[in-house]
Amino acid sequence: MLQVTYIGHSAVLLNDGKHTLAIDPFITGNHVATVKSSDVKPDFIFVTHAHGDHFGDTIELAKANNALVIAVHELAEYLSGQGIITHGMHIGGEYGFDFGKLKLTIAHHGSASPDGKYMGNPVGCIVKMGGKTIYHCGDTGLFMDMKLIGEMNKPDIMFVPIGGNYTMGIDDAVKAVEFVNPKIAIPVHYNTFPVINANPNEFVAKVKNNGNGAMLLGFGDTMKL
Repeated sequence: MLQVTYIGHSAVLLNDGKHTLAIDPFITGNHVATVKSSDVKPDFIFVTHAHGDHFGDTIELAKANNALVIAVHELAEYLSGQGIITHGMHIGGEYGFDFGKLKLTIAHHGSASPDGKYMGNPVGCIVKMGGKTIYHCGDTGLFMDMKLIGEMNKPDIMFVPIGGNYTMGIDDAVKAVEFVNPKIAIPVHYNTFPVINANPNEFVAKVKNNGNGAMLLGFGDTMKL
């Protein structure tokens, strides 16, 4: 069993009954989030890249919960210097943790700290947890290797950005879902800022019309797989 909660923006919680993995925990300052940072109790955190709307509350949550932070090597080294317990990885690498396995995937974007320091490549991830497979794209544009990601991993859930400007917009995201062919695609990274306003219902409708599975998971909503 896997419990999946969408906090908002790209922040997702995965819980298998024993462990909680927080992905991109941007909560404080996220006006669509329906929880407070203090409400979230992860023992693992994964960060796709260092931009503030994904890095978010990582340091505070890690310190408060003694959580292990998983990230691309350069970002993990930066966090280690902040006194955080980390596990650094690189694209294509997979590693087994207490909650299951996590593998880094390509993401076409950028990554730098607020003070402009290089923080390695942006990434997405494949998470195998609670008997399910989750693909979180991170911030990315559309790319052909998504077909390989789908063929090799057959995700149950795909979290896909739809907001445009910084990532794929709706039409590119629909094509991404076609490439990956998950059981269910869930839109993320929209309506947090005016420049990424998008209609998630339009995305869901277009994905279904294209013959793929999709659903809208509202801000703060939870589903069980």
